Amino acid sequence: MFLGCIAIAKAESIFGIDLNDNGDRSSQAKPIMRLQKRVVLLKMQKKRWRKVSIVRKMLTFAIAAIALMALLYVHVEFPASEVTKLPDKLPTLDVASRNGSLEKLWKPPPNRDHVPCVAASPLYTQKVVMLQICDMVAVARIINATLVIPELDKRSLWQDSSNFSDVFDEDHFINSLKNDVNVIKKLPKELASATKAVKHFRSWSGVDYYEEEIARLWDEYQIIRAAKSDSRLANNNLPPDIQKLRCRACYEALRFAPKIEAMGKMLVDRMRSYGPYIALHLRFEKDMLAFSGCTHDLSPEEAEELKAIRENTTWWKVKEIDPVEQRSKGYCPLTPREVGLFLSALGFPSNTPIYIAAGEIYGGDSHMSDLLLRYPLLMNKEKLASIEELEPFVNHASQLAALDYIVSIESDIFIPTRTLVRLFDKIDQGTMKEGKNLSNRIIEIHRRRYVKCRDYFLFVKYNQGADEGPADVVVIFLYEF
Repeated sequence: MFLGCIAIAKAESIFGIDLNDNGDRSSQAKPIMRLQKRVVLLKMQKKRWRKVSIVRKMLTFAIAAIALMALLYVHVEFPASEVTKLPDKLPTLDVASRNGSLEKLWKPPPNRDHVPCVAASPLYTQKVVMLQICDMVAVARIINATLVIPELDKRSLWQDSSNFSDVFDEDHFINSLKNDVNVIKKLPKELASATKAVKHFRSWSGVDYYEEEIARLWDEYQIIRAAKSDSRLANNNLPPDIQKLRCRACYEALRFAPKIEAMGKMLVDRMRSYGPYIALHLRFEKDMLAFSGCTHDLSPEEAEELKAIRENTTWWKVKEIDPVEQRSKGYCPLTPREVGLFLSALGFPSNTPIYIAAGEIYGGDSHMSDLLLRYPLLMNKEKLASIEELEPFVNHASQLAALDYIVSIESDIFIPTRTLVRLFDKIDQGTMKEGKNLSNRIIEIHRRRYVKCRDYFLFVKYNQGADEGPADVVVIFLYEF
C-alpha cells in the first residue's frame, strides 16, 4: 500500500493530474498512455543494459583469465617433461625439403654415388666428449654424412683404454639417431686404401661453411681427416632442426653404458643417505694444473714438476705460461683451501655432505687439509664404494669421470671452482679478512647466478674456455664410399 501511494504521488507530480478526480477522464487518458509508453520503454532499455552488462562481465573475465595465464607462464616453473617434450624424430629429408629455408641444407648433392662418413677420435674430458659428439652428429646431418662411432682418447696422461661402448650405450646411440643421422660402428673394410685428406675444421663455423667448403672436398677425396672436433660448430644462428638435433644427441641418444648407470645410481643413493648434498667439481688434478700453468698455493718443486709435464706433452702447444697472469684472467681453478672459504662465505654449515667430483687431487692430503678441517664430511667414489665394486672401473679415467658426472647431475647443489680469485688474493694479501664482508661480497656476486645442475652442464658444454683442455686432441675422419 505504501509503495502504491508513492507511485500515485509521482504520477501526479509529473503529469499534473489527479487520479482521485471523478471529472473528465478523457482529458486525463493521454497523459496516462504516455506514462504507460514511458514505462515500456524503460523496461526495454533496462533489458538492453542487462545484456550489455553481461557482455562486459564476460570480457572482464576473459581479460583476467589471460592475465592470470601470462603470470603463471612467466613465474611458475613447469616440469621439463611437459614443456620441452620434442617430437619422436626430426623432419626427414623429404619433409625438410618442402621448407624453402632448409631445402638447400637437406637436399643431397646430385649424381653422388657414395655416402660420406664422419668418425671422431680421440676425445678429452667427459664434458668435452659430450660436446664434441653432439656437434659431430649435427655436422654429419648438415653434410648428409654417416657418423662412425667415436674412438675415445687413448693418448692422454690417464692412458685410458676405454672404447665408446665402455662409456656409452652404443646400440641406444645408434637407434636413437637412426631417423636423423646414419650411424655405423666402424669403417668398412673396403675403405682401408681410400684416398684421404687432412682438414682442420674452422672453429665456431656455421652451416654455410660445412655445406660449401667441407662438402666440396668429396669431389676429390673419399676420406677427409678432420684433426679437431672441439668447438667446430657455432652455437647460434643455426637452423632449429640442427639445434634440436644437438639436444637430442646430448639428452636422448647419449646414455651411459648400463654398468655405469647402475654404479652411478648406487653412488647417488649412498650419498643421499647423508641428506641433501653438494657436488664439488674440484679441478685440482695434475693434468689440469699442468696444462693451465696454475701454481697458486703449490711449492716450487710441485710447480717445476707440472712445468716438466707440460713441456713433455707434445700436443699441448703452449709451453711458457705465466701462472700469475693465468690466475688473474680466471683461467685457474680455486684451490681446495679457497673452496672452503667460498662455501663458508655462502653459509654452508660444517656438517654439509660434499661429494668431490674429481680425479686424484694433486698433492693429496697436504692440499686438502684446510677444506677437510672446515667440512669433514667429504666423500668421493672411493669412500662410497668398496674396492670390489670399483674394480671394473679402475684405470679407466673416462668411466670414473662418467660416475662423477652422474653424481653431480643428481646433486642438490653443484659448484664449479672457477674465478673469484681476486677476492681470495685480497685475503692472502691481508687487505680483506674472512667474515661478514667477504660473505656479503660472494653472496652478492652469485645472487643471480644460480642454475639447476642439468642447466649448468648444458651451458658448460657449449661454453668451454681455454682452460678446459688441449684444442688438438680430437681427430675426425670424413670419408666416402
